[in-house]
Amino acid sequence: MDDLAKFLVARIMDDNHAYAYVASTLGGEALLDSHLPMLDLIEQLANDHKAMDASDSRSAGLAYALRVLGQSYAEHPGYKQEWRP
Repeated sequence: MDDLAKFLVARIMDDNHAYAYVASTLGGEALLDSHLPMLDLIEQLANDHKAMDASDSRSAGLAYALRVLGQSYAEHPGYKQEWRP
């Protein structure tokens, strides 16, 4: 699961850079306003899971949520089919 969390954080960083490029060249402020907070929250969940002890009662639910969120990057070459929920 740590691999999935790292993968998600890396994709979010890529997306943040892409959105910043769009905003700076095409004026996509609305895009930034709607998507960047969501990406920040997903990154927070991934980081929380990495720091969470496996015995924490929230661990299984958070792992499932990360698997579901990870599906949005299923076409990325680094995505692993074993991460599917």
